[in-house]
Amino acid sequence: MENVGLVLEGGGMRGVYTAGVLEYFMKENLYFPYSIGVSAGACMAASYLSRQAGRNKKVNLDYVNDWRYFSVRNYFKKRQLFGMDFIFDEIPKRIVPFDFDAFQNSNEQLVIGTTDCHTGEAVYFNKSDHAENILPIIRASSSLPFVAPPVHYDNRILLDGGIIDPIPIRKAQQDGKRKNIVILTKPAGYFKKPSKFSSFFQYKEFPKVNGLLQTRHSVYNETIEYLLEEEKKENVIVLRPSVALPVGRMERNRSKLEMLYELGMRDAEEQIGRIREFIQ
Repeated sequence: MENVGLVLEGGGMRGVYTAGVLEYFMKENLYFPYSIGVSAGACMAASYLSRQAGRNKKVNLDYVNDWRYFSVRNYFKKRQLFGMDFIFDEIPKRIVPFDFDAFQNSNEQLVIGTTDCHTGEAVYFNKSDHAENILPIIRASSSLPFVAPPVHYDNRILLDGGIIDPIPIRKAQQDGKRKNIVILTKPAGYFKKPSKFSSFFQYKEFPKVNGLLQTRHSVYNETIEYLLEEEKKENVIVLRPSVALPVGRMERNRSKLEMLYELGMRDAEEQIGRIREFIQ
């Protein structure tokens, strides 16, 4: 399996679909030597690699209606809709403890994509070099523009990895992974539309980010087209929601999120035979 990779899209709360898929992979004791993710994909990958069954569901569903997790109150207090300190400090260290030792001692690689605010370039961090600082890196990768503040790390100012590389399939291939399992959080046929707000909300200090937000939909759609071609060549297996559930990026309806999580588990179960054959 050394040439096999696992590629994880972001998508905010739609990432609970990925959580469901990875939960089923844990149940089947299926782990890949290399995983790469951005934003919610990176969040879900961490608990997967620390072998903490049920943790992603507990964190993302049980606390979604806690004002500390997501609320307008957070925005007025700290200019962030998601409570980033609560999510990336209180929850993993005290409330639903993340097993740092198991994560650091796991043999699998994890690469996390971020966006450099000054250069506008993708910056990737590997678990092998940054395992002890994994929380600020995942936080940076999950910091959506204008929804959360940038993160200062490694002498850089970083934002959401999905801005520049929303589905990091090409990075996985550059890292030598010829065969990849790709988990998307949108159903088949989805293409991103131009943002209505990219002209109204702009960073004075980060003009490169403003430019990326203007073209973000084009980058995403081109990557989807590339994945479709890779599927035809049988270089990838793509798991995506088999049912188009009405779940938004900032969804707070717990029942909708639970349905999406269960859909991820079912879709993974239906594809597990094909996946095992693919990676042999």
